[in-house]
Amino acid sequence: MSRIGKNPISIPAGVTVEVKDAVVVVKGKLGELSQTFEKVDVKVEDGQVIVERSSDIKDERAKHGLYRSLINNMVVGVSEGFTKELELVGVGYRASNQGQKLDLALGFSHNIVLEIVPEVKVETVSEKGKNPIVKLTSADKQLVGQVAAKIRSFRKPEPYKGKGIKFVGEELRRKAGKSA
Repeated sequence: MSRIGKNPISIPAGVTVEVKDAVVVVKGKLGELSQTFEKVDVKVEDGQVIVERSSDIKDERAKHGLYRSLINNMVVGVSEGFTKELELVGVGYRASNQGQKLDLALGFSHNIVLEIVPEVKVETVSEKGKNPIVKLTSADKQLVGQVAAKIRSFRKPEPYKGKGIKFVGEELRRKAGKSA
């Protein structure tokens, strides 16, 4: 039995969960998310969402925990939301935003201008003497992670000086230089 899959998902106040024709729709104060599912049964009972499977086929066991986690992320997303913070480490690295357009100066000959999808809210924080920080917020966990990974891919942190775009709190593996 899947340890994750058999845990029920409690529905917080202000969140509604509907199951129709193999689609779960979760509505809350931060928006509405939907997810299709297959090979599992999803039930809403007594303020909880329960994910069950009918047999022990390998594919069904795999999807049991997967769909439980996806539905849980949807419930947490529409009630609390998800936030990713990226830190720009390097001399002259800057970030600014005008609405949904993120403008990054990362040491290239040109600035990188990225149009962020409307579901993700972007905010930049630049304080004197500190590295610029880009905050991404949304109800969709997968979308926030995907946008953050795209931004990070422009200049990944290098192992010698640590310059690049890293997640706030991320520990980098540092290497010794030539003299060591």
